Amino acid sequence: MDPVALAGGFLAAAVRVATPLLLAAIGETITERAGVINLGIEGMMLSGALAATLGASMWGDWAGLGCAAVAGMALAGVFAVLTVGVRSDQIITGTAITLAGVGLTGTVYRQAFGAAGAGLTIPTFSSLSIPGLAQIPVLGPGLFQQPVSTYLAVAALPLVWVLLFRTRLGLMLRATGEAAAMARAAGVRTRLLRAGATVIGGGFAGLGGAALVLAQVGTFAERMTAGRGFLAIAIVVLGRWHPAGVALAALLFGAASAMQFLFQALGVNAPYQIFLMLPYLLTLLALAGAVGRVRAPGDLGRS
Repeated sequence: MDPVALAGGFLAAAVRVATPLLLAAIGETITERAGVINLGIEGMMLSGALAATLGASMWGDWAGLGCAAVAGMALAGVFAVLTVGVRSDQIITGTAITLAGVGLTGTVYRQAFGAAGAGLTIPTFSSLSIPGLAQIPVLGPGLFQQPVSTYLAVAALPLVWVLLFRTRLGLMLRATGEAAAMARAAGVRTRLLRAGATVIGGGFAGLGGAALVLAQVGTFAERMTAGRGFLAIAIVVLGRWHPAGVALAALLFGAASAMQFLFQALGVNAPYQIFLMLPYLLTLLALAGAVGRVRAPGDLGRS
């Protein structure tokens, strides 16, 4: 087998698998920079995946993408009302939101599609090649021949960086996450900022669920996110709450997930479950190594 083609295929798979994680992690970065830790991101990704399925089946793939963002923002709005408005515990509330998302999506899915399910009839995004760049060996197929959701995730990275580190709004957002009491004393509307950051983060989580349906699987299955929301939270920690670090961490997790395709291509005879557990094993090892080496926003998790 051509090693160049093999490397290009592996990189393409890693980037494609990393895209839902990256979208969710970008949103969680914004949310956590404001001092809110959103454990409901798993449920928001799942609701986004179902909304994308419903929207795409009725109006097309782009409509599915928009429906997913709205669904994620709606569930994040509920989370924001409870944690920022009522000041309930963020960890407990996030867990409840995820459990509610699992139950709600399962119920709506069965009501909408019945026992037969959505099948493979959902309009999905095909790979979009960038002329000239897509022909570069290895890097071309991996970076410049991807579905539109991947390009959206990559385009969001510099925009979020500018927002967080080059605007007055970003300064107020980071100040809220570091020391909310001092930010309030300086006239910052911390609760409004936290609510807005949470809702925006939920929108990105919904887009992550949409990418899973519209650019990878092509259908919806109950609990199909399979812990990707929690992986996104780990990616934010490993990326040190910075968009560039988050992108590298997401690509690392995508590569770990894509290892199963590489080993299959190489003819490695091993149970596929071993390859499926690699990202989660990597999460444990990476977080264990990160303990004491990274510093979270000072007021993260404090209502």
